[in-house]
Amino acid sequence: MRRLIEKGLMFGNLIEVSSPALIDRYKRAMKHLCGRETGLTDFHIDISGYSPEIGAELGDDLYLNPNGANRQFILLTTAQKHAPLLNAKFSTARGIIRQFIDTNEAQLFALTARDAVAGELQNSVFEISTPAKLLEIRRITVEADTIGGHVADATKLARLIERFRQEPDGWRDDLLIADMITLAQKTGDVTRVPIALPQMAFEQPNFWTSHFGGLYVFRDVAFPALISTLPRESLGAVPIAPVFDQTQRNQIADWLERNELAEPIVQARGMDAAAVIRQKMDFILVEAADMLNLDIGDARRTELRSIAHRLGSGLPMEFQGLAALLRWIEAGGTWPRITSEHPAYFYTLRSRPHKDRDLVNMLLSELAPMDVRQMYIVHKELFYASYARWSDRKRQYVADFLEREYVVDKQGARDALFGPEPGMDDRHRPDPKPARDLGPVVGPWGKSARMRG
Repeated sequence: MRRLIEKGLMFGNLIEVSSPALIDRYKRAMKHLCGRETGLTDFHIDISGYSPEIGAELGDDLYLNPNGANRQFILLTTAQKHAPLLNAKFSTARGIIRQFIDTNEAQLFALTARDAVAGELQNSVFEISTPAKLLEIRRITVEADTIGGHVADATKLARLIERFRQEPDGWRDDLLIADMITLAQKTGDVTRVPIALPQMAFEQPNFWTSHFGGLYVFRDVAFPALISTLPRESLGAVPIAPVFDQTQRNQIADWLERNELAEPIVQARGMDAAAVIRQKMDFILVEAADMLNLDIGDARRTELRSIAHRLGSGLPMEFQGLAALLRWIEAGGTWPRITSEHPAYFYTLRSRPHKDRDLVNMLLSELAPMDVRQMYIVHKELFYASYARWSDRKRQYVADFLEREYVVDKQGARDALFGPEPGMDDRHRPDPKPARDLGPVVGPWGKSARMRG
């Protein structure tokens, strides 16, 4: 992984913690949340305050995420909102922490100037022993305060001030006045500078989780479903239907269409479909060459084309399907028949613009795993796990490509592949709808349907 770190493709945008004051605050926050401390004198933290160096020191990457169910966080600075979330167990976690910081940024800026803020993404589930247990999670509540309890003290002081104002003889109550003075010494004048971190709640109807091998939960769609990376039989009884696993390509494709969640990239507005398809074909050739131990040189397009000629009829079906689609786009060739049974099918899709765009693209990256650029952008957990299994030759190619083509303009690459970011209104998640049993499902647009242009 050192290659990725050096190229800024792993642990990028983390916040450095090296000043003695911040380290002391972090230690006290650690002690408060998990009863442990670090001996490190400098480290880096993500948006939640998790440090990969401390995780390695403790031999516990979940020291701020007990049971992987209730993520705790430590805020030393509001600048953490720009950092990534490492070791994510739920796809919604980073967005929730980011929105919490954005909504309370002025208060958090003032509070972190004097102390660390610690909190938790709370839900009603404290352990996830079964998939059914996991699906009980529907709402996440965020509660936070400084380690010194400034928010709680400010709330208490505000109540005492109100009592002092309402009681006719309040000015004679020496104990009341003494309590107010003591609290004000910690909080300051809360009548002029109020201190508050209101409890915030977030609905979580649609999400991905790494638990149980990886699950995609869609409850707030017209036709709810659960999609599993592992065989669906391994999940046992769950309170949602239907349940698919990723071997059921026809059913997943049909479900995506019925919910209007995905679209063919040749129909996507503003996308250079030919360029995107050509790059996907390059990734597939690199994978094929690596599997056959063929030399790819610098993996320039001319070298990859030479490999394609050598493979001939042995080219992967994914490559052949995309090549036929590219011929149609560029030379007006025969319209290709690419149904969901074709290995190239999910390489031809991207999410439509909607509030769950990133989640759908994340699912598509698992169904089209040779598209390493999309995987890196939308599903870093899967990318890092896949990277660890690749040959050193493929690792070098992918790292060089991402450094050259993605790191230099991250937002531009995202916009070109997936369209503009949805607005805040589009990100709102309404209350979840009850799941329904859909009955049997057939292939997308009929098993012999053409991909529509």
